Amino acid sequence: MSDLHLHEGLPRTRDALARYLAATPADAVLILGDLFEAWVGDDMRSEPFEAGCVEILRACGEQRHLGIMVGNRDFLLGDTMLQACCAHRLSDPTVLEAFGQRHLLIHGDSLCLADTAYLRFRAQVRQPEWQRAFLAAPLEARLAQARRMREASQAHQQQQGPAEWADVDETAAETWLQAAAAHTLIHGHTHRPTSMPFGGHQGSTHRRRHVLSDWDLDHGHPRAEVLRLTSAGFSRHPVDA
Repeated sequence: MSDLHLHEGLPRTRDALARYLAATPADAVLILGDLFEAWVGDDMRSEPFEAGCVEILRACGEQRHLGIMVGNRDFLLGDTMLQACCAHRLSDPTVLEAFGQRHLLIHGDSLCLADTAYLRFRAQVRQPEWQRAFLAAPLEARLAQARRMREASQAHQQQQGPAEWADVDETAAETWLQAAAAHTLIHGHTHRPTSMPFGGHQGSTHRRRHVLSDWDLDHGHPRAEVLRLTSAGFSRHPVDA
């Protein structure tokens, strides 16, 4: 799963996640980025809504392997938070080997090459110096800055419309797949859930791409879905509110 974008304005979404994690028969749960709408440092885990999320995640992590990859919204999620949740860090990218196959897991933002403005911003905020300076500010100041950035991002998306949002660059993705000796790409970020053949260059027509669903069960057009992998292959499953 990915792109739950949890924050205090999505209580039904968080409750649905809690019910799913408590009931899933999965041996492992992998979250591929943007678990939170914004994460401004691991001291945020003591905030009321986030503290409830920690309890939900820890209950899952104590029962099964819980892997968390950071995304473009929660890239400051650190080891202290992962330990509190009994979770393991997933690097971006990660190769998943299961049932005799190799699958490439990514959040997706790093391969949206057409979104040049965002990639410049990403390069800046992933620098250790920028992160140290940001995390040195008081929590309330960081939360306020995150709200401003979220509002600016939402305004930009509304101006563009979903059809204009950047997608994963196919040529670059194929290069990553070849380097990983994998035939399946699994990612989130783009909010365009689908499963489809992918590529076609250099005899790669057997490759597939699974784009994960974002979650929102608190507003119109509710949506939440997980991608499940068993020995029989991949299947998509909606999560009820």
